[in-house]
Amino acid sequence: MTLSRTARRLLTAVPLAALVLGTVAAPAQARNHETGALSIRGADLSFLPQLEEAGVTFRDVNGKAKPAERILEKHGADYMRIRVWVDPPAGYTDETRALALAKRAKKAGMKILLDPHYSDFWADPSKQPIPAGWPTALPALKDTVRAYTRSLVQDFANQHTPVDMIQVGNEITGGMLWPTGQLYPPGGGDHWAAFTDLLKAGVTGAKEGNPRHHEMKVMIHIDRGGDLGGTQWFFDHVTAAKVPFDVIGQSYYPIWHGSLAQLQANLDDSVARYHKPVVVVETAYPWTYADGDGKGNIVGPGTVLPDGDQYPATELGQAGFFEALRRVLLQVPDGMGLGFFDWEPEWVPGVGWQPGAEASNDNMTQFDFTGHALPSVYAYRKPDAS
Repeated sequence: MTLSRTARRLLTAVPLAALVLGTVAAPAQARNHETGALSIRGADLSFLPQLEEAGVTFRDVNGKAKPAERILEKHGADYMRIRVWVDPPAGYTDETRALALAKRAKKAGMKILLDPHYSDFWADPSKQPIPAGWPTALPALKDTVRAYTRSLVQDFANQHTPVDMIQVGNEITGGMLWPTGQLYPPGGGDHWAAFTDLLKAGVTGAKEGNPRHHEMKVMIHIDRGGDLGGTQWFFDHVTAAKVPFDVIGQSYYPIWHGSLAQLQANLDDSVARYHKPVVVVETAYPWTYADGDGKGNIVGPGTVLPDGDQYPATELGQAGFFEALRRVLLQVPDGMGLGFFDWEPEWVPGVGWQPGAEASNDNMTQFDFTGHALPSVYAYRKPDAS
């Protein structure tokens, strides 16, 4: 089911009203029983400047044109996640572009989660390449990580957009800065000591660059949202190595990371086991199986969604998924489920994941292919929002 724009506009008068039409699992009713608040309701908007440069205009559910961060902030978003690469292709998010986006975040009243990949381009569980201009020997690489992180955090502070939270690396389940910090390199053996030394160097540099009297949290981010065993394996090693950090960050994409019930079990266990709060720092869900740019998507008609019987790939199904995610986080014991970040909700057709490539998630955004906000933007609200 796809909502007409008229139907979407009705949601501005009665937020989430359409969600009780029976097409999804009654998230609006659950909303009335929320007893806590998610302190983090954020989005990674790193592609936003490129999309605007490509001519994309974003519109709220009422049809009014606004910058995407202003639309999300209006609906309750309080954090922007910004990735930064060391020397990416022209136009992609290097430090200069990240700093400019940080100014927009702060002007909109949003806090900043900084996501340095410690790479010239994409770093994820399948690849974590050392920047081309960096050393590869461990002692020099540790020094470089520390100095780079310190300088990065200082530069954000110097323009009056201090970093509120920083993750040291991006989805570092298999290590970072390969091959030096790769946990199990092809040649054999393990590099846990090298990897955790690099993590500590990043944490130290971040703290050195953070202004005195400004609170900044440190996150460690992996991609094991519904994988309890994998999460324990990773964080057991990290905590045994005494890596200092404040927050556990998880990527949770149902197509890879399991059901909402598995996510709940894993987050609950992490809080009990490590005594750290948890954040779903990357998530997204399809609102259609159509392909906006005709170049291919990660999620398509043959994709199995673990909870797809309750939350189909429709606009209302996507909204229902985010309502269910809110419930999962609110049910984490002791208020330790801090919140979520949608990953690139604005990544509509117009910019590829690399130059000339497709927008591979354009059916998992919170804006339709023309930049019009979808009902799932109401997931950013505070519990007592009207």
